[in-house]
Amino acid sequence: MTTQDYNQCVDNYADAVFRFVLKNIRDEETAKDVVQDAFTKMWVKHKDVDAKKSKSYLFTAAYHTMIDYIRKDRKQEVDDGFLERNRTDTNSYSDLSEVLNDALETLPSIQKSVILLRDYEGYSYREIGNIVELNESQVKVYIYRARLALKKYIGSLEMVI
Repeated sequence: MTTQDYNQCVDNYADAVFRFVLKNIRDEETAKDVVQDAFTKMWVKHKDVDAKKSKSYLFTAAYHTMIDYIRKDRKQEVDDGFLERNRTDTNSYSDLSEVLNDALETLPSIQKSVILLRDYEGYSYREIGNIVELNESQVKVYIYRARLALKKYIGSLEMVI
């Protein structure tokens, strides 16, 4: 990968990677750090990275960096608000995106990641498998389970609207 290819990658994918990370960890400053670290990792290995595979490499690096941040954060503090967030009443929402974001927060991190990569970023099952280091059938299972959990959390559309 040349310097020009790297700069093109930054221009093309920085926003998408940031959206993906932010949806997962919901902390803007940490998301910026994760994206910066992912681009740094890609720059360190830019001579070994094929320019055609730069998007996949970048999302993979961002995913693994994000997981490292999450693990480090969990070791430092326990989230006492977890139970409180899960007790929210979905009947009181008027904003569909708020309901979807709250529903995503209830998913395990791997399910949340594959759903975001598939439904928000539009990756294929194979590409998702490469990013999160799962085989294609495992990705399909996690997406299916996540969609069932989201459906159960949200209930019927009439309840939301």
